[in-house]
Amino acid sequence: MAFDINLVVVVGRLTRDVEIKYSASGVAVASFSIANSQSKKDGENWVEESHFFNAVMIGKRADAISAYLKKGQQVAIQGVLQQNRWQDKQSGQNRSQVEIFVSNLQLVGGRQDGAGAAGSANANKEGAGGYNKPSQFNKTNESPANTIKDKEPSADDPFDDMDFNSDEEIPF
Repeated sequence: MAFDINLVVVVGRLTRDVEIKYSASGVAVASFSIANSQSKKDGENWVEESHFFNAVMIGKRADAISAYLKKGQQVAIQGVLQQNRWQDKQSGQNRSQVEIFVSNLQLVGGRQDGAGAAGSANANKEGAGGYNKPSQFNKTNESPANTIKDKEPSADDPFDDMDFNSDEEIPF
């Protein structure tokens, strides 16, 4: 038996809001499409080329994530390619369509319209869902290294005497 690999990872933007349907047994089926752009050289010029992919996610996660999937939202998906085949009822011709069967989905970037946080009333407040919460290091333009170095010395901490801003190489 041959060992074949079918794995797809795509980061792109949703071209439409998610469409959610339910099977006869009540299983959620979320359908959406993703646009992914890349640049390629055409003679002396760089040209942006867009590709569009249909994707399907099934189950409880599809139902839960559907509220967050809006047109323009950047997402990263992981899944497998799946080919659906059928016969067109009007023409009798055989048809097929390749879709990404999504096993993992991550929201990338910030929210577009303040929606989210599971419909929480706090969605637009600072820190709701962690999206608008300022980084602890950006308050005073400190780097994490400065924050670590400026803490009070402790007898138990072997790193207290280290200069984290030094350009010295690590000796190992």
